[in-house]
Amino acid sequence: MADDINNEPFPWHLGVFDAHCHPTDTMSSIPSIPSMKTRALTVMATRAQDQDLVADIASKNGIRSRNIEQWDPQECIIPSFPDPMSFFNFLSQTRSYLQKYPLALVGEIGLDRAFRVPEPWKPGNEQGRDSDLTPGGREGRELSPWKVDVKHQKRIFKMQLQLAAEMGRAVSIHGVSAVGILFETLKELYEGYEKKVLSRRERKKLDHEKHVTEWQPENEEKLDGDHKKPYPPRVCLHSYTGSAAHFKQYLAPTIPVEVFASFSTAINLSDDLEGETKKEFADVVMAVPDHLLLVESDLHTAGEDMDRRMEDVVRRVCKIKKWGLEDGVKRLAENWSRFVFGGEG
Repeated sequence: MADDINNEPFPWHLGVFDAHCHPTDTMSSIPSIPSMKTRALTVMATRAQDQDLVADIASKNGIRSRNIEQWDPQECIIPSFPDPMSFFNFLSQTRSYLQKYPLALVGEIGLDRAFRVPEPWKPGNEQGRDSDLTPGGREGRELSPWKVDVKHQKRIFKMQLQLAAEMGRAVSIHGVSAVGILFETLKELYEGYEKKVLSRRERKKLDHEKHVTEWQPENEEKLDGDHKKPYPPRVCLHSYTGSAAHFKQYLAPTIPVEVFASFSTAINLSDDLEGETKKEFADVVMAVPDHLLLVESDLHTAGEDMDRRMEDVVRRVCKIKKWGLEDGVKRLAENWSRFVFGGEG
């Protein structure tokens, strides 16, 4: 099976879906999107400077159909919007973008204990920046010793999650050295809305009543009418670098949020396209249920490099999961569609 997967022609025609990428970091690569083999890109904004860029390419290349098999390769952008800097103004702006783009996600947002604020450009050193990169990122600047207080990060992150809940959108989450506090933040939103896990006898008793679900929130009256749930329906832990044990906490049957995990060659395997698959990576992939697994490039430039990384991570995942390549591509496509649009797993 493993050798077959490594040597088998890659079934691009079945549709491969990138769950998280950043081509607006290199705007010169955007014209290459229509000729890419990857069927759809879930484009993430990360700062104020690129929200307009994401919206612009979504307007020009955005998906206009829910039917995966009918999508045109040129209709391949799912935009995602964060709300950085002047927070409340950008929160309002992000809400407006989400209203304009009803298929858009919220992202990338999250928590990062390792982040340090970049130093400003030193006089005379500006010529060292890469002119191909969209202004606003690090762009090769040195890092200062200054960090952003994690309590402040949590407050901002929580309000972004609440916006996603308000709009009923999925969320792509960034988490670095923040396993506990990230889980805690999400938990604070769904507390009181946990699923009630029924016994086998209770399930059997209710089996014949099609309108009865397998859970009822403790404060059911809050969900009556037009009330919005206070937590997003679906989240993805993008390029998940936590352990298999840590991911399992998101699989508790009481949690009402559907939690996906996405993996990339760029982050999870240090962009080693020719290297062996690490055991730790395989262990984590195996810990994620088949229906909650996504793949991504997390790349800053569209085109052949992005396609190459998508093929690499799909082949690795299929090999780990012992899926046939065509079967695996189909499974991952279905997972992506459910993450973006919702639906049954």
